[in-house]
Order: sequence, then C-alpha cells, then structure tokens
Amino acid sequence: MLNRQTYIDRRKKLIESIDTGILLFLGNDESPMNYADNPFDYRQDSNFLYFFGLDVPGLAAIIDADEGRAIIFGDDISIEM
Repeated sequence: MLNRQTYIDRRKKLIESIDTGILLFLGNDESPMNYADNPFDYRQDSNFLYFFGLDVPGLAAIIDADEGRAIIFGDDISIEM
C-alpha cells in the first residue's frame, strides 16, 4: 500500500471535482466459489482500494463533499487490523 497521505490527497481531489454531495463506496465481501467453505481469493473493489487503501472485506465508506470528510464503516474492526 502507499502512504496514508496519498489516499487523503486522492479523496481531497475527488471532493474538489464534485463540489457537493455524498459519495458511497462499497467494499467487497469474501465470495464463495461453490459453497461457503471454498472461497475465491479475496479482491477488494478497485475504487475502494484507490480512495481508501484498505484491503479488508466487509467495509463501506462515504465521502461527504459538503463537510470535506470521509467516514469508513465496518463490523468488528480493531486497531490491530
């Protein structure tokens, strides 16, 4: 992954280009091939990875252009991730 500032700069540039509104980014979940115990190799959504740099299943995020901030949502995320 790139350094933290790279993703902050990418989100800032996106906010400047849209001016107003809320953007929703849905990350991918793990996906089974034939049944739940036989998963495909996990691959994060490209847009989510580009703007947030997090390769963790089950995340979602919003970018609020009016407030100039981003919020990431997920279940059971810990500081150790």
